[in-house]
Amino acid sequence: MIHPSAVIHETAIIHADAVIGANVEIGPWTVVGAEVEIGEGTTVGSHVVMKGPTRIGQGNKIYSFCSIGEDCQDKKYKGERTSLEIGDNNVIREHCTLHRGTVQDQALTKVGSRNLLMVNVHVAHDCIIGDDCILANNATLAGHVHIGDWVIFGGLSAIHQFGRVGSHAFVAGMAALNKDVPPYVMAAGHYAKPFGVNSEGLKRRGFTPEAISAVKKAYKILYRQSLTVEEALVELEQLASQEAAVVPFVDFLKQNERGIVR
Repeated sequence: MIHPSAVIHETAIIHADAVIGANVEIGPWTVVGAEVEIGEGTTVGSHVVMKGPTRIGQGNKIYSFCSIGEDCQDKKYKGERTSLEIGDNNVIREHCTLHRGTVQDQALTKVGSRNLLMVNVHVAHDCIIGDDCILANNATLAGHVHIGDWVIFGGLSAIHQFGRVGSHAFVAGMAALNKDVPPYVMAAGHYAKPFGVNSEGLKRRGFTPEAISAVKKAYKILYRQSLTVEEALVELEQLASQEAAVVPFVDFLKQNERGIVR
């Protein structure tokens, strides 16, 4: 179904089962497959290939030569029905690849809203990305990676499969992550090490000086007192009871399985 207000170039190929919303624009030589849904006001450039089941929200801008919703690069995948979901108002630049999930996980790859994916970003199967993130050129997410909100990945950075990065973290350019990055933490290097708190980012997002001070204190408890994660959690839980900004830090560490950057 194609909304009458949609503007579709004559060379684009749109499957009869695709759903194209109001005021959607689709450029030359783009292919939209079966079970692809494109929300109102989304713009799709030229030579984009979309495969379903994929649901794309409103107001997104998808640039040329992207591959959206293709089969995943996982030898376990045998053609099962899996999907990709993309939220609203994302910018997805040229040559990005976003693959659908696998039944070995939740059969879903999901990208939130208001994210910027720069040129050649790869989002592998079963990744979950929150809102307001920036992934710079050539950032690479392996399968099953979970990224929180307001996370920044520098250019050429990469993260191991099943890795996690907490909200408001900063991953430097060319960093290689083989461990999880807790919320608020800046990580850099190969393999990445922690380099303090992303305090400038927190200021820009309206965190109070008191909240930032508490986050810095939490960082020092975890990284400067030679404590194990279990030992640090005792002190961190007490701090979290006094300052809500520390609660995501505690929750992230409680779910730690792969280990954290140290």
